[in-house]
Amino acid sequence: MTTNFCKGLRPGLYAITDSQLTPADQLLEMVEAALRGGAVLIQYREKLAPAAERLSQARNLNAACNNAGVPLIINDDPQLARRVGAAGVHLGQGDVALSEARHLLGDDAIIGITCHDSLALAKAATADGADYLAFGRFFSSATKPGAPPANTQVLAEARQFGRPITAIGGITVDNGAELVRGGADLLAVVGGLFGCPPIEAQARRFSALLAHYHPRLQAN
Repeated sequence: MTTNFCKGLRPGLYAITDSQLTPADQLLEMVEAALRGGAVLIQYREKLAPAAERLSQARNLNAACNNAGVPLIINDDPQLARRVGAAGVHLGQGDVALSEARHLLGDDAIIGITCHDSLALAKAATADGADYLAFGRFFSSATKPGAPPANTQVLAEARQFGRPITAIGGITVDNGAELVRGGADLLAVVGGLFGCPPIEAQARRFSALLAHYHPRLQAN
């Protein structure tokens, strides 16, 4: 089945922030570096900061992403996404229902769903209108050490749903190629990007990897 890339989604580096690796006083600067390096999607993931700080950070990131022509996704918080005008949200299995987020944000919003290593979850998410499907973790991850492991085979099998496929979990420039060859469209990276300065140069390495191995980017 042909993958349905829409709403500004495209194959490439999916940069995800982290309160430890992207501290508040460096957050905007670090994300801007990732954007200069070619990141095609940014996710703001912050669960610990006060609400006012999260609102301010999300607004600043949304402005930077808009300037770069790159969608900003808010982790787990459709209300915050709506307040700052972000492109959409990423939802885990224990978060608000996709239908509720869609009702709040509208048909044009990007909504991604965590599917772990489950085709059944991916099928359900597709039926509910998810715009991309996220699988992982594929490697040991410092940011999500308790996440269940996934086999790369799920990436190829999930292409039947016709949605962009995101791989996450311990991804580096050294192991990312096998995930793209296996069927991933987006490499969602936290520590492998923001924990490996200089960030712009590291983002360019990921972008080059995807350009080399992803068939849609090869065609360009």
